[in-house]
Amino acid sequence: MEFFDMLERIILLADPYEKIAACEEFGKAYKELPKEHTKSAKIFDMPSYAAICTVVDPKDVPRRSRFGTKEGRAVLLHAIAHIEYSAIDLALDAAYRYRGMPEEFYADWIEVALDECRHFRMIDALLHELGYKYGDFPVHQGLFDAARASLDFIDRMCVVPRYLEANGLDANPKIIAKLEKFHDPFAAKMREALQIILDEEVGHVQKGDKWFRWACEKEGIEDMVSEYFARVERIYPGTIHSKQQINITARKAAGFSCAEIEMLAKEKVRCG
Repeated sequence: MEFFDMLERIILLADPYEKIAACEEFGKAYKELPKEHTKSAKIFDMPSYAAICTVVDPKDVPRRSRFGTKEGRAVLLHAIAHIEYSAIDLALDAAYRYRGMPEEFYADWIEVALDECRHFRMIDALLHELGYKYGDFPVHQGLFDAARASLDFIDRMCVVPRYLEANGLDANPKIIAKLEKFHDPFAAKMREALQIILDEEVGHVQKGDKWFRWACEKEGIEDMVSEYFARVERIYPGTIHSKQQINITARKAAGFSCAEIEMLAKEKVRCG
């Protein structure tokens, strides 16, 4: 089987357990698979999870609140599970979509996909402890739409790892802080899982940062800060000066400069 054909098959799998099993098997064998770089990548019409989840407008997704209740925790865990499921496809799509890249590029995004598989398993196990499963609540396809809007390579590295995943570096600590007021064992499990995801997502954003800079250098783009914001602003207008809270430590570890962090902040921040 050919490398890109196998990736396409895995991306199209809807069942998360089949997808994860196939991804993990692929992770063991992909280095030996031939790559046909002249083939064209498909543009997918719908997210793979549409076969098992009810997809709704973002405003109709259940609100993540009431973390002290069983259902409130299930809604939160389901939302995180959906992010992780979507992130598997996004990482696989990066390896699938861009042909003729250095081998390190493919290794990076398959490694990210395998991390996301593990994250999904971890959150899904907690969801099952509460008596729920992935697909029990409606979801939106925001991450899928972001991938479709960023087919250009630099756009993709800007929008997915350096914007959307980086936003998770800011959001995750806030959720952990909200869960700290609950002292039961299950809340502690949730915090532990979220901390693992936060710590490992720094590396995912850093990979996006590395390939964003690689592509800019290849195209002779010197002002990478302006390039980043121009591209993100085109797809997500109003991004500059929009962030209420920023995880400065995590963003710097992932490759963001102080200039970028200060431009993102709604209010003045002390970065250096």
